[in-house]
Amino acid sequence: MPAGGSGQVRIIKRKAEETMAGRDNFSGGWDIRVIRSGRRTVALQIDKDLLLTVRAPYRMSDREIREFIEEKSGWIEKNMRKMERLKDEAEPEPAELLTVEDLRELAKAAADHIPERVAFYAPLIGVDWRGITIRNQRSRWGSCSSSGNLNFNCLLMLTPPDIIDYVVVHELCHRREMNHSPLFWCEVEKILPDYKARRKWLKDNGERIMRRMRMR
Repeated sequence: MPAGGSGQVRIIKRKAEETMAGRDNFSGGWDIRVIRSGRRTVALQIDKDLLLTVRAPYRMSDREIREFIEEKSGWIEKNMRKMERLKDEAEPEPAELLTVEDLRELAKAAADHIPERVAFYAPLIGVDWRGITIRNQRSRWGSCSSSGNLNFNCLLMLTPPDIIDYVVVHELCHRREMNHSPLFWCEVEKILPDYKARRKWLKDNGERIMRRMRMR
């Protein structure tokens, strides 16, 4: 982002109902959107995409808006830099994509480990199962059919052991409740009292792991 000085800025003017009304050039080097409405005061807002929004009264001219932006240029510059830092910190580092050989090794490890965990937890829950299939998927960690077939994602082997156990217990509990009702979660909690923390870990980190799978 240009610092200070003058430069060409793409500006989008919008009315209160957010419809496109035209474009103009302001100084400062920022992308700016103007929204006019029946308000009496003018306000500035910077979003996560570093777009500066000016909310102004209908009566405020472009010249007055330019003057207001120039007057607040120090505040804008300071907060643009702050938002830029937050944006950089929020973007995860790209993960290395898994090769075909990587997936084969993960599938083999999952085929050795996950059935053992199923055999351990099924008696505790009081259920049985028909079969276990290991898959590589970008959307699901596991599933359970009404006939008792269990499917598990080989990418689970990239998660901590307690997360693998959570997914195993989750799918086995579907042998009692084929839904996500309060009764279902009560079954999960009986076996894993801390299941919410495990579920949160998977929610926070699962997408990053899934992204390591190549698109087909």
